[in-house]
Amino acid sequence: MKNKILLRLILYFAVSFITFAAIIAIVFSTLFSRHNVAVHTVELERRAVSIANTFSEIVDNGIGGWRFYGLGDGAEREMIGFGRGMFSLGAFLHFVEDIAMTDVWIVDQDLGQISFGHRIWGVDTFRDLPAGAEHVVLLALSGETSTSEIFSTLLDVPTVTVATPIILSNGEIMGAVLLHSQISLITEATTSGVLIFLLSTVAAIIAALFVAVVLSSRFTRPLKMMKKAAIKISDGDYLAKTGVHQSDEIGELAVVLDDMADRLDKSSQESAKLEKLRRDFVANISHELRTPLTVIRGSLESLCDGIVKDADDVKDYHYQMLSESKYLERLVSDLLDLARLQNLDFAIEMQKIDLKYIADDVIRSMRHIAERKGVEIVPRYNEESYPVMGDYSRLRQMLIIFLDNAIKFSAEGRSVEVVLSQLETGIKVSVHDDGCGIDAEDIPYIFERFYKQRSEENKAGTGLGLAIAKQIADRHDASVRVESVQGEGATFAFIFKSI
Repeated sequence: MKNKILLRLILYFAVSFITFAAIIAIVFSTLFSRHNVAVHTVELERRAVSIANTFSEIVDNGIGGWRFYGLGDGAEREMIGFGRGMFSLGAFLHFVEDIAMTDVWIVDQDLGQISFGHRIWGVDTFRDLPAGAEHVVLLALSGETSTSEIFSTLLDVPTVTVATPIILSNGEIMGAVLLHSQISLITEATTSGVLIFLLSTVAAIIAALFVAVVLSSRFTRPLKMMKKAAIKISDGDYLAKTGVHQSDEIGELAVVLDDMADRLDKSSQESAKLEKLRRDFVANISHELRTPLTVIRGSLESLCDGIVKDADDVKDYHYQMLSESKYLERLVSDLLDLARLQNLDFAIEMQKIDLKYIADDVIRSMRHIAERKGVEIVPRYNEESYPVMGDYSRLRQMLIIFLDNAIKFSAEGRSVEVVLSQLETGIKVSVHDDGCGIDAEDIPYIFERFYKQRSEENKAGTGLGLAIAKQIADRHDASVRVESVQGEGATFAFIFKSI
C-alpha cells in the first residue's frame, strides 16, 4: 500500500502527458508541413510573377522592340535586342537566380527555346521536357499561373515548380517563367520547427511531471492522514481525528470520518453505560427477587418443620408469604410492562382521547387509597376538553403511577393536586404534592430502573414505576419535567402535543 496511489497518479499523469504530446506532435508536424508548403508555394508564385513582371518591363522599356537572336554555339546564345545594344539573357537569368535563390527557366512563346541561368540541364527545346510538363507550360503561356511537381524527374530531386506568363504592356504573352524549388528545403524548415516543438514538449513534460509529483503528494497526504486516523479508530481510539480541513470531496470525507469517530465514541460510552445498567439491573433484580423469596422460603420451612405451631403465628406467616408473593407478582408485571414499552415493535393504540376523562377516572380510582392515608386529591381544571392522540389505558397507567407516587410521599392531612392546562404548544398535565421532596442530586436518576428512595414510605416500591411512566410518555412524544425542593414537595409535569 506504500505510496501506491502516489505512483499510480504520477503514472496516470505521465501517460496522459506523453499521449497528449504525441498527438500534438503528429498534428503539429502534419499541419506545419502543409503550412510550410503552402507558404513556400505562395512565395514562389510571388517571386515568379515578380520576375515575369521585371522581364516584361525590360522588354517594354527597350527601344526598337524585342526579339530573341540565336548566336550559334555557346551557353549564352540568346540575346535580347534593345535598339542600342544587346543584353545577354543568360546573364540576366544568372542575376535573377542569385536574387531569387532558386532555379529560373524562360520558355519562349513558340515553345521552341528554353533558357537557363546557372545550370544547363540537358534540354534545349520544349520537346526535351518530361511527359506532363507540356500542360504546365501551356497553362502559363495561356495566361495562368500554376504549380506542379512534374519536373522532379528531370531535376532528380523532389521539386515544386511554379509557371507564370510573361505579359507585355500590350497584353501579348512573350513567354513563361518557371521557378523550381527543392522540396527538401521546405522539409528542412518543417523538420527544424518540429524538432524545436519536440524539445519544447520534452521540457514541458519534465516540468509537468515535477508538478505532477508535487500535486500528487499533496493529494495523497490527506489520504495518509485519514488512513492513520482510521487505523486508530479501528483499534478503539475513537478520539482520533484526521486533521484534514479542505473544501473539497476529500475534506468532506474527512469530516464524515471525524463525525463517525464522534458517533463511535458516543456509542462506546453509551454501550459502556448500557453494560453498567445491565449489570446493575441484574444485581437489582436479583436482590429484589431474593428478598421476598428468602422470606417465603423461610416461612414455609418454619411451617413445614413444625417450628411455628401457634395458630396466630401460623396466620401471620401466611399473611407474610401472601404479601411477598403479591410483591413478586407486581415486580414481574412491572418488568413485563417496561420490556413491552421499550420494544418499539410493541404497538400502542393511538386514538383521539380527552385527558380530562383520564384524570377523572384516575382520581376516582386513587381516592380510596388517598383517604386511607388522610391525603386529599384536588383536581385543578375546568370543564373544557383537553384532546390529545394517545392510548387511553397507557396514559391512565402513567397518571396512576405519578399520583400514587405523590400520595405515597405526602404526609397525613396534606393534599395532592392534579392540574390540566392549555398551553400554546400543547396540553400540560401536572401532579403536585407537599411531601418530602427529591434531592437535586437524585432528580437525573429517578427515571432509571430500580432507582428508589430507601424510606419507610417506599418500602413496597419496585423502583420501576417512574421508569414505566417515562417510557409511556416517550411513546406519546410527551416531554417530562420534574421540579422539587427538598422538604417542600415535588411536581411532575408532562406536556402533550395538542391536536
